[in-house]
Amino acid sequence: MTLLWRPVPELPHVASGKVREIYEIDDRYLLFVATDRISAYDVILPDPIPDKGRVLTGLSLYFFELLGVPNHFVTTDLSGVPGLDDEEREDLRGRAMVVRRAEVVPMECVVRGYLYGSSWREYQAGGGPTTEHLPPGLRKAEKLDEPIFTPATKATTGHDENLTEAGARSLVGDELYEKLRDLSIDIYLRAADHAARRGVLLADTKFEFGFCDGELLLVDEVLTPDSSRYWPAESWRPGEDPPSFDKQYVRDWLDSVGWDHSPPAPPLPPDVVEGTRRRYIEAYERITGRSFSEYTG
Repeated sequence: MTLLWRPVPELPHVASGKVREIYEIDDRYLLFVATDRISAYDVILPDPIPDKGRVLTGLSLYFFELLGVPNHFVTTDLSGVPGLDDEEREDLRGRAMVVRRAEVVPMECVVRGYLYGSSWREYQAGGGPTTEHLPPGLRKAEKLDEPIFTPATKATTGHDENLTEAGARSLVGDELYEKLRDLSIDIYLRAADHAARRGVLLADTKFEFGFCDGELLLVDEVLTPDSSRYWPAESWRPGEDPPSFDKQYVRDWLDSVGWDHSPPAPPLPPDVVEGTRRRYIEAYERITGRSFSEYTG
């Protein structure tokens, strides 16, 4: 896996994701680092998007505070992290957070408020796990009467696999399934209401949860453009493809040049890199109501 990121050699490396690097601080705490990597169609692209990792971290921090849901975040103060020098701390500023270790629930908690993406394709094809309860006659990007909980397996490689309600209950048990469903929908509704007041629609999102000392915590990133689909409200029309604040802009360019979705991915031209960066930063500023330069400064 191409890192596109300078490692933190002083700390034991725990795991790499498409975007994130995770390091061990001790037996209770981890260092989460959001890099500027970007992936499309499960392939990490050769060009980073400057400031993307800081947007992901900044939005996660914003929502952890706004939601007030028990979560794994501890601090962004890295002065107590052993082995880091001043240059490394500066590199990590705005993109790293110390978090509590948690035993992660092996299920992605996906909530959809609009019919789009893979669910729309499934719905068009006659239905499936994510659309089994939906009525006929809906249009692409249509707002659903109520948000739906469509959990998926957590795949270590490739795509997550959508679960039926019965399959999800079998995976985590009825009691935990119902708790995760209710909590996920509640968080989605509150976040969607907040975003709507800022002129942004939260079409869908996914959450991860884990247990620490017996407490259920919201973990990983939350409500970022990587884990969520955000649309500018002024551009949304049912039946049409709305512009988005996520990496759909990159996917559209990759499709336009005929890439077959097999590695290696083609290099991104500078205008696509900058256009993607602008979209991520606009998402941060519209949703938080704050200047991104204030966060990074």
